[in-house]
Formats: sequence, structure tokens, C-alpha cells
Amino acid sequence: MRVVIARTMQEFSMNVYADGIISGLRSARPNWEIINLVPRHFDRRSHSLSLRVQKYYERFWAFPRLVKQQKADIFHIIDPSEAHIVYWLNKKSQPTVVTCHDLVNFYYKNNLEGSVQLPFVSKAAWLHAVKGMRHANHIVSVSSTTAKDTTELLDILPQKISVTPNAVDSTFQQLSKSEITLLRQKYNIPANKTCLLNVGSNHPRKNIDKILQAVSHLVEKNVPIHFLKCGSDFTDEQKKYIQEFGLANTISYIGKPEKESLVEIYNAADILIAPSLHEGFGITILEAMACGTPVISSNTSALPEVAGNAGVLVNPQDSQAIADAVCQIQANPNYYQELVEKGIERAKLFTWEKTGQQLAEIYEDVLSKQNIK
Repeated sequence: MRVVIARTMQEFSMNVYADGIISGLRSARPNWEIINLVPRHFDRRSHSLSLRVQKYYERFWAFPRLVKQQKADIFHIIDPSEAHIVYWLNKKSQPTVVTCHDLVNFYYKNNLEGSVQLPFVSKAAWLHAVKGMRHANHIVSVSSTTAKDTTELLDILPQKISVTPNAVDSTFQQLSKSEITLLRQKYNIPANKTCLLNVGSNHPRKNIDKILQAVSHLVEKNVPIHFLKCGSDFTDEQKKYIQEFGLANTISYIGKPEKESLVEIYNAADILIAPSLHEGFGITILEAMACGTPVISSNTSALPEVAGNAGVLVNPQDSQAIADAVCQIQANPNYYQELVEKGIERAKLFTWEKTGQQLAEIYEDVLSKQNIK
């Protein structure tokens, strides 16, 4: 079988997903030919109008045209924001599968604010794209929560959707105690403090404000902690909060690390704090667990599906509950070790090999139905 994987413009999380499913497919079906198509990359930080026009041309014309020109048995579009490609492929009656990671823009109307120069254009383009999923042969959802959203928000029949979770690769693993000691020195984490970590963007749904409030509660109680943030930097308002509440010496921002550094950071930390308000999956939870780092997350959206009984789930709107969970873990070494062990075992359930096998079976089913027609 010849499979075309249509990727997105360079984005860290989508690169992780694309690389993961390609490796999983090659493991599950080594004789298949996997065609990896990548659109031209543009600097998203640029404010150049001409560059923005070129980006839209590439995304909505040049790249879909390239995909359409390929000869393949099945086409897999890896993100709903690129599902507009389905319109092109339907003209040739090409079998298509689309992965839906989340539909958070329906819930957070301002989710694109600050990340794009023309939010109203991007919103319209995004909506046009995701509606393309209605015309795909099959939808791959990374969680049951996202599958439910896809049915309710886009009126796509449940039988057209398969839940195929994300995974974590073997790069993410627990390091030795001696390595962790050196890493804590490398990242300037005080040996006598519990290191809290958050990884990812700073969209409002990531709930960084509540994390900062929880840190403030802990500092008021003289709980020895240090909060480490990587990914997107704090907003100006959050930086102001950090200064006003005297948290500057308790908080560090360390930029956007590469995968190898991210493995180090998870290991150096004591607890991952990820109390998002809404997630389609929550891959940072798996990554932390695979590295032996206990997780405090939300009891909402898809996060309980990922964490299972291996994480501490709290009301993400309650900063005191987040702080209390930190104290509970910190005060009980046996409980801490139990979470470490449960997390490592939980992460082992999510492999790209398993995901690849599930995808291969979905492709085969789509093609068998196509042939019947």
C-alpha cells in the first residue's frame, strides 16, 4: 500500500505526531510505502504582509495541489486545520483520513488572539478547514472527548470516528539519581526545593494564571518549591503578578527546549503541573510519566483519559486545590513513589507502534469499503 502523510507547516507538537505515526506505521506495515509530504516553512514571527500572503498561498493552494498530484491508495491529513485538503482530494475521489486533535477554537473564541496577525482571517480559514472533515472517509480522534466534540460540533456520525490515542516514544525515560542531581544543578534548581514544572504554550486554556496563584499559596505557607516554566513565556500581566507577589526568586522561565533537553527537564522536576481547562489529549502528561515525574492535572476534558489512576486530578479552577495536591505529594514519600511507578506503567500503554497498528487497520477498512462501492 502507498500512503501519503500530509503534514502541517512546522509546529513542534504536530512534528511529534507526524514522526510518531510514521514510525508506528513502518513498524506495523514494513512493506508499505509511506510518502511524507511537508509544506514550505514560513517564519510565523514575521509581520511582513508579503510573507503572510505567501504563507496562505502555500497552505491553501500550493501544498494542497502538491498533495492532490500524488498517486496513493490513501491520504492521511494529520491535523483538522489542514482538512481543507479533503476538498481537493474529493475531486479525484481519493480515500482520505483526517486526525482531529481538538476543536478548542469552538470553545475559546479568542484562542488565536496573539498567535496570528489577522485573527479574523485565521478563524474563517480554520472553520473552512475543519468543516472539510465532514467529507473525509474517516476521522481519527486522539481521545474519546475529542471524538464526542467532533460528533456534536461538526455533526459527523460516530461510526466515522475511531479513537486512536497519541503516544510517547522511548526517548522519554527515567534517568538515574546521579544524572538527575547533575541536571538539577544544570537548571539551577535548589536541592532543598520541590520543583514544579509546566510545559507548553500560554493560551488562556492552559490556565497558567491558576498555577501562579497556587505557587503564591505555597509560598505564603513557606512550602519549599521552585516553579519552572518551559515553552511559551509568561504574559506581561503574569510577569506583573510574579513581581507584585514576590515570586521572582521562586520562578524560572527556561525557553523552548529541544526534545533531548525536554527529557532532562522532566527528570529534573519533581512534579508536572498541567491543570488545563481544555485539552484534546495532553501529551505532556505522558511524557512526564514516562520520565518518572508525578503529574497534577485537571479532572476535565480528555486529561482523565490520559492520566487514568496514575495522576492527581483536581478542579482546574481551584488554585488552592492545586496547591493542596502539591503539599499532599510532597509530604508523603510513599505516595510520591507510588505515583512514579503508576505513571511509568501508564505511559507504557501508549506507544507509536500500537497507534501505527490501529491506523493501518483503519486504512485497510476504509479501502475495503471503498472497493465495495
